[in-house]
Amino acid sequence: MTEGKISQKIILFAFPIFLGRLFQQLYNVIDSLVVGNVLGKEALAAVSSTGSLIFLIVGFINGIFVGASVIISHYFGANDEEKLSTAVHTTIAFSFIAGILITIVGVRFTPLFLRWMGTPHDVFKDAVTYLRLYFAGGIGIVMYNACMGIFQAVGDSKRPLYYLIIASIINVVLDILLVAVYDFGIAGAAIATVISQFVSLLLAFIKLTRVDGCYRVYIKRIGLDLNMLKRLIKIGFPTGVQNSVISFANVIVQTNINSFGSVAMAGSGSYSKLEGFSFLPITSFSLALTTFIGQNLGAKKYERAKKGARFGVIAGVILAEITGIFIWIFAPKLIRFFNSDPEVIKYGVMQARTISLFYFLLALSHCLSGILRGAGKTKIPMYVMLISWCVIRISYITIMVKIIPDIRVVYWAYPLTWSISSIIFLIYYKKTDWLMSYNDS
Repeated sequence: MTEGKISQKIILFAFPIFLGRLFQQLYNVIDSLVVGNVLGKEALAAVSSTGSLIFLIVGFINGIFVGASVIISHYFGANDEEKLSTAVHTTIAFSFIAGILITIVGVRFTPLFLRWMGTPHDVFKDAVTYLRLYFAGGIGIVMYNACMGIFQAVGDSKRPLYYLIIASIINVVLDILLVAVYDFGIAGAAIATVISQFVSLLLAFIKLTRVDGCYRVYIKRIGLDLNMLKRLIKIGFPTGVQNSVISFANVIVQTNINSFGSVAMAGSGSYSKLEGFSFLPITSFSLALTTFIGQNLGAKKYERAKKGARFGVIAGVILAEITGIFIWIFAPKLIRFFNSDPEVIKYGVMQARTISLFYFLLALSHCLSGILRGAGKTKIPMYVMLISWCVIRISYITIMVKIIPDIRVVYWAYPLTWSISSIIFLIYYKKTDWLMSYNDS
């Protein structure tokens, strides 16, 4: 990332991430397609209602690994092999512990979480089954994300792609077998997801123990270096809080959607799968920017970092908006893939055509956030998201739904708060010297 043509480096790094997330999204969509068409709209609503809650719990831990990725990319750019190795082994050890904690908390408190969200009675049992099985595989989910973060921090986005392709194929085959053929019900969809996650973890971890590089993992050296752990948490904790804040706000949004019934839940869940695709170029360029900025600041190539930031933001925004326009045009046909019920389609299309044309704002916020994370300024995105995507979003929904009891009021919460965060990020990006902000102490 510190040498060569900037646009080419960022695109070549972002593209495998895009493809990997595409396959990941595809096997999430397969879950919904099989569940919605084989088990019906109630089962689809049950699976759909768990997404924001999953990210609330898993997203916090994965945010910590963003801190690990930032630190590893800095050490890699600075050629500090000793500290890089310590960071890698601490990351692996912490991911194992975090995976166990997520499994315990998720399995134990799933019914309570779903009650807090106001999950309707007709989908509650299925939602509990799906979520408990999903969290039972917490170690596989968390440790894979840690391994993926290590690869991406050193500029390798291809291997995670290969592992996700394999996992996606396994997930699709198991979905069809367990749900459509052997009639495992909604549990089959969860089991398929968990097995595929463990396969991808196994492949990634084995490769890390065999790579010829300073980031190689040695089983006997896996352990917590307390000073390094403090640094990982210091950098990653704000991103973890940011992820949780966004997820908490989305849980509140989902709770309001739940109040409109299972049909609205199914329609919103179908749209969320489409939105996942629009998020792919945004995530790809945001992660690419974090690694690019991290490595170049570690190598003290400040002008190169600045040029890369500008290119990444423009590319991410353009691609996100193209995706949004596509979804706006073809929303009725796309929603129909998940469920043919006219009411489900109506709600899904309504949400798609309220939100999709504003994807450029979502991309702008995430790309600028990725730049600041790469520079070690992880607290700023946390504060911005806390204010705009949590406090303002929740306040708006709480007040406006009571005044105007229309589900479109809930949908509008997204473009409104994306606008606010984009303005704040732009002001900070333009007015501060973020290039000189990283402190390796």
